[in-house]
Amino acid sequence: MPNSVSLSRLRLAPAVALTVATALVCATLPPQAALAQTETTAVTAPNTPPQTLAKAHQLDWILTNHILPGFDRLAQSSATLAEVAASHCTPDDPALRDAFARAFDAWISVSHLRFGPTETDNRAFALAFWPDSRNKIPGTLRRALTEATRDSLTDADSFASQSVALRGFYALEYLLFDAAIQSEGTADQRCALVAAISADIARTTAAIRDDWHNSYAVTLVTPGPGNRYQSEAEIRQELFKTLTTGFQVLVDMRLGRPLGQFDAPRPKRAEARRSARSQHHIVLSLTAMEPLALALAAGDPALVQDIHAGFAKALKRASALDDPSLAGVADPARRFRIEAVQQDINDLRSLITTRLGPKLGVTAGFNSLDGD
Repeated sequence: MPNSVSLSRLRLAPAVALTVATALVCATLPPQAALAQTETTAVTAPNTPPQTLAKAHQLDWILTNHILPGFDRLAQSSATLAEVAASHCTPDDPALRDAFARAFDAWISVSHLRFGPTETDNRAFALAFWPDSRNKIPGTLRRALTEATRDSLTDADSFASQSVALRGFYALEYLLFDAAIQSEGTADQRCALVAAISADIARTTAAIRDDWHNSYAVTLVTPGPGNRYQSEAEIRQELFKTLTTGFQVLVDMRLGRPLGQFDAPRPKRAEARRSARSQHHIVLSLTAMEPLALALAAGDPALVQDIHAGFAKALKRASALDDPSLAGVADPARRFRIEAVQQDINDLRSLITTRLGPKLGVTAGFNSLDGD
């Protein structure tokens, strides 16, 4: 917490000032009181389109319109998932599957924001252990369904110490959509594990949300000596890196993994294919990343227009695939449509890297995926 920063010296939009003021007040309160204070504080974001922003308002807009609402939705939908899973735990229960879909949607929509609270304590991996290149999730689930004690599932600290292969949305997807896993253990054991994973997701996402509201929001609007970011340029570097990371995931992982090679496609490597969400995740990711890109490009009308056109082209083609699990990578007649989506996103990534980066005076830098 940058205690040396005087709130009166900050030039912030009203919604950001409210968030910062709340965080500074909460720093002086006992933990429970601080949590109560932040949970009742609503961030009211202006309706200004990102591409029309003045440079001085870019960071405020990104925080109040993109980051905080996204993590608020994730925490709320995950809390609903945990509540539903506590009483609706059979895999084909419509209420459970709907809650799972809504919470998973909310995660994908913020999953490009891989910095700060998301990375603390490996929270992103605890929510989303993917790609599972060594196929650890099914084996870990089988062991849990046959060996885990009820205490290890119901105790929050004990469950949080489990392997990331047992936690998060992809493990829960197996329990809800994989027939082989649904035959393991007893119905009571499977129910207990569904509830445990859902509750763990809710706790993890609440921790991310609370860290943003209680402290990290301040760091994103108060650069300076002794603070996490020394200048606004460093903050823009961080945000630009989230974009390039998002494109890396889309091109190399969400599309590249199932595409494989023409003579060796890998349809079983498609993300969330069991729940037929592979195509949906591509569309969600593009939709979520566009406002951030436009906000960073604000002030350059030609660049804004080109970025918007690039996203529109990629979104139109991705939405038209009619291939929920990307099984078409193994069909030459359908594969070229998926390759075209990958090329559109690659072109957009190139535009972001070659034109937006220099405009901001930043480079892509390293990200949390490098070296994996």
